[in-house]
Amino acid sequence: MNLLTLFAIGRERQPDKTAIEFSDMHGALAPQQLTFASLHEQAQRWAAAFVRMGVRKGDRVALYLCNRPEFVIAYLAALEAGAVMVPINLRYRRRELSHILGDAEPALLVTEEAQVPVLDELSVTDLGPGTRVLSVDRVDAWLEGANAGKPAESTQVLPARAEETALLMYTSGTTGASKGAVLSHNNVLATVTGLLSAWAWEHNDVLLLPLPLFHTHGLVVGLHCALAMGATVRLRTGFDETETVNILSGGGATLFFAVPTIYTRLVELLAGLETAPDFSTVRLFCSGSAPLPAEVHNEFERLTGKRILERYGMTETGMNFSNPYAGSRIAGTVGTPLPGVFGRVVDAEGRELPAGEEGELLLRGSNVFDQYWRAPEKTAESFVQDELGNRWFLTGDLARVDPDTGYMTLLGRRHELIISGGLNIYPREVEEMLTTFPGIEEAAVVGEPDDVWGEAPVAYLVCSCAVDEAALERYCRSQLASFKRPRRLRFVEALPRNAMGKIQKHLLESGG
Repeated sequence: MNLLTLFAIGRERQPDKTAIEFSDMHGALAPQQLTFASLHEQAQRWAAAFVRMGVRKGDRVALYLCNRPEFVIAYLAALEAGAVMVPINLRYRRRELSHILGDAEPALLVTEEAQVPVLDELSVTDLGPGTRVLSVDRVDAWLEGANAGKPAESTQVLPARAEETALLMYTSGTTGASKGAVLSHNNVLATVTGLLSAWAWEHNDVLLLPLPLFHTHGLVVGLHCALAMGATVRLRTGFDETETVNILSGGGATLFFAVPTIYTRLVELLAGLETAPDFSTVRLFCSGSAPLPAEVHNEFERLTGKRILERYGMTETGMNFSNPYAGSRIAGTVGTPLPGVFGRVVDAEGRELPAGEEGELLLRGSNVFDQYWRAPEKTAESFVQDELGNRWFLTGDLARVDPDTGYMTLLGRRHELIISGGLNIYPREVEEMLTTFPGIEEAAVVGEPDDVWGEAPVAYLVCSCAVDEAALERYCRSQLASFKRPRRLRFVEALPRNAMGKIQKHLLESGG
């Protein structure tokens, strides 16, 4: 089985049902609705054009598009053509674009008129001499030109095998140049089938999806599961809290997937309403891509009566852990492994640690990618074998398993661990404590060089009002061991984030 086979199962359940209902929060694009049948028909037309333009099996087709139906059509068309889809973060500019395009060497770059000024900044070398650029806003012209006078049999492509590559997804690159994770059809199928079961997806589900399709959360968790189940996606170009509340309280969706920054904004809006909205028709609120602060988790439940489900995934692995759909959801944890996923926590020497102890999380399973694109050294550094010959992926995430519940808690990234005077400091623990102080909305703790201790924790704080530093320091003394207390407090207007809301700590000022 490949992804197209899986999507066909969902499509054939109700071909005339709405697959994509689209609205542009900015008003630049017209609303659209596509049934499963029309989505499939358009994807086949585009695939025929791709092949007639010279796309061959295994070629890369890059998408540099906002959330819109044409993104879905182009992606399915790439699969129909036997190609590998490369989603590109819409916020990337010349440096990031030239790196990804030079590395992936796509045969086609599918984009839109709104992105032409960005692409115009690329040189021929940046773009690559073999890359053809297509705008979805001029689709009629290039479809007609590609298909003119060409026999239909010239578009036939052998179906992809499960072990062949479906996606080349680039990591967020928070510590250096992004790497391309090679994901097979089988890798993605493992995540999708696991989530369909774990989250009890239903044919009549409606997913409100503001998350970008260039990211695994929006693409694999959201779109793939909906297409596989034959559920409807209400696709948005971004997030608008008022529209979201109106849709969710009006019975317009049964599922809502978002990142912590979105839930923070929802809590702020809901807290100011005189009457709490009725979210009774929404059966699942899901959060991921970054840690969800416990206070946001608990406040959302107080305001709505709904408890958010937290999960844990990566570009390289799809989804790995999840709090239960039916069962106790514990704030600050990511739950237990999804079906077919295996995790272990190890020390610096690679020895497995018992529950309750902190170490690096390793993963294996059908969902785990095989290699980084054209990076054998990075691939070799990212995997280890155990005594039985099993291959484990080194996630770089620090974690601990609760000995009582078996739930996993993530403690931060390995490269973010602060070692001060030989003692480990996990930034997330300090950050969560700081945000319990009145007026502090967000906190990011990083290690900075210290002549005495080697490293010292420094806190960057975003505040909603003036904060008494002396009172905050007294609070820290009452809440934290002395070695964990921030040596310096820096107040900033905002923290640097990537498109999915993850704080980019490497961009915070160092040492000053």
